[in-house]
Amino acid sequence: MVSHNEVSREPRREPDPLGPDSLTWKIFGSLYFAPTGLFLGMVQNMHPGLGAGVEFHSEIQDEFYQRVLRSAYPIVGVVFDGPRARQTAREIVGYHRTIKGVDGRGRRYHALDPETFYWAHAVFFVQTLRAADLFMGGLKPQEREQLWREHYQWYEMYGMSMRVVPESWPEFQRYWRCMVSRGLEPTKAAWDVYHLADQAPVPPFPVLRHVPKPLWEHLIRPSGARFYKFVTIGLCDPPIRRTMGFTWTARDQYLFDLLCRALSAMNRVTPDEVKYFFPRIRAGRRRAAGKRPDSLAPPEAPELLWPAPEHRGEAKHYCPVHADHGSTARTRFRQLTGY
Repeated sequence: MVSHNEVSREPRREPDPLGPDSLTWKIFGSLYFAPTGLFLGMVQNMHPGLGAGVEFHSEIQDEFYQRVLRSAYPIVGVVFDGPRARQTAREIVGYHRTIKGVDGRGRRYHALDPETFYWAHAVFFVQTLRAADLFMGGLKPQEREQLWREHYQWYEMYGMSMRVVPESWPEFQRYWRCMVSRGLEPTKAAWDVYHLADQAPVPPFPVLRHVPKPLWEHLIRPSGARFYKFVTIGLCDPPIRRTMGFTWTARDQYLFDLLCRALSAMNRVTPDEVKYFFPRIRAGRRRAAGKRPDSLAPPEAPELLWPAPEHRGEAKHYCPVHADHGSTARTRFRQLTGY
């Protein structure tokens, strides 16, 4: 008999995708999930193996917006693609097969090492947990456990080894405490992510590309960077702050608590069509509500977000070339909007 807070270790079966009855669907990728993005990238990259993979194989410094937004399509697809979610997850695994090598301290790394790959997912789960707890009104104890069970179901979609995954919510809490206390390092990749907001160029999107450069560099970008860095440190466990050398005062905590209350209040009154704005999420929600045909493929990243032409054939890149070439105007509209 499996206890209420454990998962079965029965022989592997085809996993079931998460659906609209899950808490994860209500939290992951929503508008009020967005402030946690820098926390996700920094903490993931504090893992030595994951950080090395990003340091030596990522071009995020050269394509800031494209890399982040392009990756979001398949990542959220594992949650929202329904019958296609398992295929999306296996594609993500495929992008990581060639990411391997030796780091600056002579340690071998591979993105598909089970512990490394699971760490990335564990941070996604904690990101979801904290977004809900702090920015979306809070969670009850049973809801935290429900989210943990959903994170297990979510991870099964990748087809990776489950031996490294904690078998219960209490075991996950111990795993997390151990990792943040003894398993993380202030890697170059972690610092690079933390400072991305300081270096972000004017977004290349139609609505924003004409923002005057002085206005962007002297007002908009510095204000945005301060906000995201403040939120990131606020989301961190004290051991992570110590590892990265961050300071956090009682006044910082007071201001962070005020921000959390404000965002939670805004979350309560924000319409779903605004809250769930990302095309792949909106498409999944519409499909689940019977407003989008099951036969219609989920929207892919538009060409604006694709890698540079010379990198599009590399196995490590998600690049949906088939999604745009020769498409009709209607197909192009669907790719951009999810409708």
